Amino acid sequence: MAISAADVKKLRDRTGAGIMDCKRALQEAGGDFEKAERILKEMGLAAAAKRSDRATEEGRVFVRVTDTKAGLLEILCETDFVARNQDFVTTGEEILALIMDKDLSIESPEVKDKMTELGMKVKENLKLRRADVLTIGPNEYVSSYVHGEGRIGVLVKFSLEKPELKEDPAFKEFAFDCALHAAAFAPLYLSPETVPADYLEEQKEIFTKQAQNLGKPDKVIQGIVQGKIKKHFAEICFTEQAFVKDDKKSVRQKMEELSRQLGAGISLVDYRYYKVGEEL
Repeated sequence: MAISAADVKKLRDRTGAGIMDCKRALQEAGGDFEKAERILKEMGLAAAAKRSDRATEEGRVFVRVTDTKAGLLEILCETDFVARNQDFVTTGEEILALIMDKDLSIESPEVKDKMTELGMKVKENLKLRRADVLTIGPNEYVSSYVHGEGRIGVLVKFSLEKPELKEDPAFKEFAFDCALHAAAFAPLYLSPETVPADYLEEQKEIFTKQAQNLGKPDKVIQGIVQGKIKKHFAEICFTEQAFVKDDKKSVRQKMEELSRQLGAGISLVDYRYYKVGEEL
């Protein structure tokens, strides 16, 4: 069957595989995009799953942290000029505050009115794409980071054995570095324990097929698959990724090290990552 250049490009952008490999996979899959991606993974030709690097629209991510809540908001616009416009910035901040303080959704009339007013001011089509609000308990702390004039926004939430750690300079530095880490490496999941069972099962099947393709005996395959799963977790899970400030240790190892140093437990319990225009 005929395979369009657009489909080949889409598959290549998604997997990182070569053009001809993508074309052959699509032909073998009868044009089924998901099946073609699976074929490339089984052949070991597709890159590990990751967030899309493509941001197809302009806009801005807004971040706000209070004593009891932390929020992220994404608003899209047509041009980067408007994304830097002061009315755009101010209104985005006001909308996020409304959502957090009044427990509003992005579909609430009050929020929609604000968006309509902003659209009339900047004279562009706007879209309030998404918002997230995290609660912060007495023994919890949220660090935040905004990159590139709001192109990326991150929240990282910790649970602390002792609330006084919130004011500890070493902990606060580590918490900020974790937000910086999330912005740099865009983890897909918090930890191996949070990886969906169906996704994990699919990866095991793919890694098993890869090992079989190498002609390995059955008694060796299981060990190969477990090794590949561990390596995959180190690519996609926040706690298992090599720490941004010390790539010899994982985020989990640095956190455990700091917990021992401070004499109190620290746990990374949640996070949010927004990139303007990313695939959802």
